[in-house]
Amino acid sequence: MSKVAEERELASEPAALPGRWTICAMLFVATSINYMDRQVLSILKPFLAGSTLHLEPFFHGWPRVERSINLNEVQYGYIVWAFQIAYALGVIFAGRLVDRIGCRAGYPLITGVWSLSAMSHALVTSVFGFGVARFFLGLGESGNFPAAIKATAEWFPPRERSLATGIFNSGAGVGAILAPFLVPWVALHFGWRASFLITGAFSAAWIAWWSVRYRKPDTSTDSVPAAHANFPWTRLLRYRQTWGFALGKFLTDPVWWFYLFWLPGYFNTHFKLDLSHIGLPLIVIYVVSTVGSVTGGWLPRGFVRMGMDLKQARLTAMLTCACLVVPITLAGGLKSEWTAVALLSLATSAHQGWSANIFTTASDMFPAELVGTVVSFGQVAGAVGGSIFALVAGHILQFVHSYVPLFLFSGFAYLIALGLLRMLAPGLKRAELNG
Repeated sequence: MSKVAEERELASEPAALPGRWTICAMLFVATSINYMDRQVLSILKPFLAGSTLHLEPFFHGWPRVERSINLNEVQYGYIVWAFQIAYALGVIFAGRLVDRIGCRAGYPLITGVWSLSAMSHALVTSVFGFGVARFFLGLGESGNFPAAIKATAEWFPPRERSLATGIFNSGAGVGAILAPFLVPWVALHFGWRASFLITGAFSAAWIAWWSVRYRKPDTSTDSVPAAHANFPWTRLLRYRQTWGFALGKFLTDPVWWFYLFWLPGYFNTHFKLDLSHIGLPLIVIYVVSTVGSVTGGWLPRGFVRMGMDLKQARLTAMLTCACLVVPITLAGGLKSEWTAVALLSLATSAHQGWSANIFTTASDMFPAELVGTVVSFGQVAGAVGGSIFALVAGHILQFVHSYVPLFLFSGFAYLIALGLLRMLAPGLKRAELNG
């Protein structure tokens, strides 16, 4: 029975394209750079709270002390809020941009904007300056996932999209691994400003690689003809599928932002880890999250082999991930650093598996030429949710001094999101586009 179901699924789809895994590798590298850039500030945040940072100079004669900016929790919340608002504004246009000019031209443009913005943090001298730099970083980084999901829809048949998405999405974990590995070392030896410059060379090399290698395939991998290239983007808001996807992102994206932007502070305040010791717990957490992204992307294929159709398998994989997140509700009251690492590893791993599948629901429900726009709607919703979460988290941590409410929300958001998605788009039914 399972073999028959899988063969029927495979027979209904176009042939896989050669070279598609090279494309996936490029998307993986871009996502890794993206997450390295956005995590630098969160790693430095506990140490920007003081007036000075004491260095261990790598070269003789290098300064031993660097001025900081006395950053507090509320100010940090506003800086994160500036990033999220810019992300929401930018993603409105980013998805439409890549749908209009294509991934080959659009993706390097997006990457260049976010890389220059990331490096501009090194020039900052105030909290306001960080807010401005973070705003432009958000504008640039908003285009990464719409472009990557569109490239995946162009190159991969539906049966492989969640796995491909899981693989390139695991770059988020790799970037989050590399950042705590590199940033503390650079900051301790060369100062915090130098930490914002470390990814510039990576971005330049990637832009050259993509520009030379990427071409839109001649053969479509979508089983639905490309008949909606000029479909008005505002009309997509009439479809329940769009809202189901967007609400799912609105509720769950803030949890991932919380992990990225506040975990260094959590380990610093809750377990008293300093800059030289904070890297290892973060590296462990994000190594496991990378495994979760690939495993979560593979899960639907495993459920198909058990006899499910592809969309039922996708929803079952999302339910599995949503349930695995729930234990994180206990993290706010833990006394053991490594118990916290274990629960956070499970939660971030499950989030990445969830993310690989919810992104793929956009191409399950809409044709490839509209996927970038639909993903942009979801990214806007996720960024708006993240901006609200940032303001709330900053005030809770400044005045209540507890992570408990934040972890409670993080544990149950996925089950609520899945319920709303299933209510608005039962069975991930394909949208019937007219006009």
